[in-house]
Amino acid sequence: MALNQRLKSLRLERQVTQKRIAEAIGINTATVQKFEYGTAKPKFETLIKLADFFDVSLDYLACRTDNPKMA
Repeated sequence: MALNQRLKSLRLERQVTQKRIAEAIGINTATVQKFEYGTAKPKFETLIKLADFFDVSLDYLACRTDNPKMA
């Protein structure tokens, strides 16, 4: 699984819209779409905001582990 797939999976699992994510972390909805399509990669600061929004670790978001909790 890649970052874009993990992000989309989390969004669908939590039943939130791309618009809600964008508003919560201060980016454009189109940017969230690009992250999910894999046509853009989030900056480090944005990754942190996404991990905080979904309450998961950066390693989980980046698919380095299947454990969503921080170690």
